[in-house]
Amino acid sequence: MSLKLEIEGVMLNVVSGYAPQVGCELKEKERFWSELDEVMESIPTGERVVIGADFNGHVGEGNTGDEEVMGKFGVKERNLEGQMVVDFAKRMDMAVVNTYFQKREEHRVTYKSGGRRTQVDYILCRRGNLKEISDCKVVVGESVARQHRMVVCRITLMVCKTKRSKKEIEKKTKWWKLKKEECCEEFRQKLRQALGGKVVLPDDWETSAEVIRETGRKVLGVSSGRRKEDKETWWWNEEVQHSIQRKMLAKKKWDMDRTEENRQEYKELQCRVKREVSKAKQKAYDELYTRLDTREGEKDLYRLARQRDRDGKDVQQVRVIKDRDGRVLTSEESVQRRWKEYFEELMNEENERKKRVEGVNSVEQKVDKIRKGEVRKALKWMKSGKAVGPDDIPVEVWKCLGEAAVEFLASLFNRVLESERMPEEWRRSVLVPIFKNKGDVQSCSNYRGIKLMSHTMKLWERVVEARLRKVVEICEQQYGFMPRKSTRDAIFALRILMEKYRDGQRELHCVFVDLEKTYDRVPREELWYCMRKSGVAEKYVRVVQDMYERSRTVVRCAVGQTEEFNVEVGLHQGSALSPFLFAIVMDQLSEEVRQESPWTMMFADDIVICSESREQVEENLERWRFALERRGMKVSRSKTEYMCVNEREGSGTVRLEGEEVKKVQEFKYLGSTVQSNGECGKEVKKRVQAGWNGWRKVSGVLCDHKISARIMGKVYRTVVRPAMLYGLETVSLRKRQESELEVAELKMLRFSLGVTRLDRIRNEYIRGTAHVGRLGSKLGRPV
Repeated sequence: MSLKLEIEGVMLNVVSGYAPQVGCELKEKERFWSELDEVMESIPTGERVVIGADFNGHVGEGNTGDEEVMGKFGVKERNLEGQMVVDFAKRMDMAVVNTYFQKREEHRVTYKSGGRRTQVDYILCRRGNLKEISDCKVVVGESVARQHRMVVCRITLMVCKTKRSKKEIEKKTKWWKLKKEECCEEFRQKLRQALGGKVVLPDDWETSAEVIRETGRKVLGVSSGRRKEDKETWWWNEEVQHSIQRKMLAKKKWDMDRTEENRQEYKELQCRVKREVSKAKQKAYDELYTRLDTREGEKDLYRLARQRDRDGKDVQQVRVIKDRDGRVLTSEESVQRRWKEYFEELMNEENERKKRVEGVNSVEQKVDKIRKGEVRKALKWMKSGKAVGPDDIPVEVWKCLGEAAVEFLASLFNRVLESERMPEEWRRSVLVPIFKNKGDVQSCSNYRGIKLMSHTMKLWERVVEARLRKVVEICEQQYGFMPRKSTRDAIFALRILMEKYRDGQRELHCVFVDLEKTYDRVPREELWYCMRKSGVAEKYVRVVQDMYERSRTVVRCAVGQTEEFNVEVGLHQGSALSPFLFAIVMDQLSEEVRQESPWTMMFADDIVICSESREQVEENLERWRFALERRGMKVSRSKTEYMCVNEREGSGTVRLEGEEVKKVQEFKYLGSTVQSNGECGKEVKKRVQAGWNGWRKVSGVLCDHKISARIMGKVYRTVVRPAMLYGLETVSLRKRQESELEVAELKMLRFSLGVTRLDRIRNEYIRGTAHVGRLGSKLGRPV
C-alpha cells in the first residue's frame, strides 16, 4: 500500500508492506520483493520515499560489507530474510534507517513474544535523503499489535513555503431561495420596480440580464464565495453561546483569585454549559429529523446522504496533477497550465480524415416563428437546482417569472432565429473536470470535462432540438437519446439474439466497437454536412453553427480557474442539443455499413456488430472502421472487443487492420454483463455488488436509527434497489439467482433497521416495517 503526500512542493511517498513469514515458500517471498520493486520503479527518482514494513527478517548487528545501506546497530544475527532486505536496499539505493542510531536494546527490539526479542520491522529511505532523518527508535510501552511495537522516525524536510496566490473569490447569488414562494414574490415585485412598474423585460439580452442579476443580488443576497465548512457545531445557539461566555469569565475570575467560592461558581457554570449543549443538540436533531419526515424535507434527506458519504472519504479534491511526462506538478500556476494544456489540445485537435469533395444540396425554406408553447415545453423539461453557467442566471428565474418570462424568451429566441446571432455571453462556458473513478487520480486523461453553460442558451437549444426531431428521422438501430427507447431495449435485443443462437447450438459472433474521445473529436464540417444531408433547413444549420462559433471556455479546478481558450473541434459536453446532433452524425456516417437491428445496434457511440460467421463480422468491422475513420472518428484498437457465443474449438479471433482484437468471454454492454455461454450468473453477482455500493453511499442515512423506517425505506427504494435491479428485467433468472438477490436485499434492510438473524424477526415483518415489497414483483414474477 502506498500513499503520496505533497508537503509545500516536496513529494513524499509512504509505502507500507508485510513480507511473508520465515516458514513460507521461497516463491512467495520472491513474489513479494518483485511487487515491491515494481512499486519503487513507479515512483519518480526525484521524489522522497519512506518504506515502513514488517519484513519478517533480521538484518543483524554490524554492517561489514554493507556500510552503504545500513548502520551497525541492528539486533542479533542476520538470516536469509534479512539478507533479502539488505539486497533490496542495495538494488534500490535505499538505507535501513533503524540501524543507524545507537540506542539501548529496548529501543531497537520491535518484536517480543514469550522469551523471543528481535527486530523485524524496519523503516527504509533513499540514501540521498538519509541526512534528513534525525532519529529512529521503538516507542517503549506502545504496542501496535500483540507482539509488535511502534517504530517512529523523525524526518526534517527542507522546504520553501509555497506562496499561494490570492484568488479572486467569486461571490454567488443565492438563487436557491427562489424555491420559496415568498422570496419568489418579492423578487417579482422588486424586478417590476427596477423596470419602472412594467412587467415586460427590455428587448436586448444584455440589459435584461443585468437587471435580473442586480435584482437577484439585492433581494436574495450573495454568498461569501467560500466553500461552506461542515462544522461539528451546526446545532449551536445563542443560549449555548451566552452560557459559555459566563463560564469563561468565571474561569478567569478563579484563575486570578483561587478562592473556594470562585471555584464552586466555575464548576456550577461548567455543569450548566454541559446541560445547555446537550439540550441544544437534542433540539437541533429533533427538528432535523422532523423536517426530514416531511415532503418538503425530502431533498434535504438526499443532500444529507450525499454529505455523509463525502465525509467518509479521505480525499475530495486533488490539488496536484501530473504533466504529460508523468512528473507531479505542485505549484498552482503549473497545475492550471497543465489543465489548460490538456483540454485545449483535446478540444482543438481533429483526427485525420478525408476531406469531402462531393457537396450536398441545402434546404432553403422559410421557418416558423418560435411560439410561446414551445418555450413553455422547453421550460418544463429543464430541471431546477443545476449549477449555473457564467452568465449567473439559472432557469429558476424564468420559472419564477412565469408568463412574463415566456413572452420575453419567445421574443428573444425569435430575434436570435432571425439574426442567426445569439448573445456573446452565451458563448462562454466553464469546464469542470470530473474524475471517472478509475485509473490514476493525478492523470488528466482520467477526468471527464463537463461544461457549465448558460441555462438560457440550453433553453434555446431545447427549442431547436424539438424542431430538429420533427424533421430528422433517425434509423431504428440507434437506441441512444431516442423517444420510447432506452438502454434496456438494446440489452434485451442482444440477450434475445444470444439466447436464440445458444438454444440452436449455433455460433454468434459479436464485436463491441469503442470510439476514442467521440464527442470531443467530431469534425464540425462533418456535422454541418450530415445535418444538410438529413434534410435540416439551412436556417437551422446556420443557427447551430452560430452556437459553436467563437465558443470559449475556462477550466475550473481545485486550485482556481485557468485562462480562457477557444474550442474549435467537437460537440459541447453538457449541452442539451449535443446528443441529438451526434445521433445525426452517426446516422449519416453509418448509412452504408449498418445492418438491420439487432445485427447492428448503436447507443450513441456504443456500437455492437453481430454476425453468424467470424469472417463476416470481421469484414463488417473493417467496413465500419473505414466509414468512420475517413470522416474523422477513431476506432479504439485497445478497447474494441470480440466475443463468440457457443464457440467451437479453433474458431480463432477477429482482426482489425491486421491487428488482433481482444477476445473476451464476457462484456459489460451498457452497464449489463453479457457472457459468451449465455448465462447470467456473473451479472447477478455484479448487480448484488452494485446494490451494496449504492447502499454504502447512503448508509449515513439508512443506518441512522433516528430516521423513521418509512423514510429509510423510501431512500432504499429510490437509490439502492434501482442499482440492484438494473437490466435484470431482460434476464431469465433461475430461482437460485432470485434467492441470491433476495438474501442480499434482506441483509441490507436488516443492517438499516438494526436487527440481526439472532433477533428471530420474520422477513415479512422486516419488509413491512421498511415499506419495501418483494423483489419478484419488480422483476415481473408472481409472488
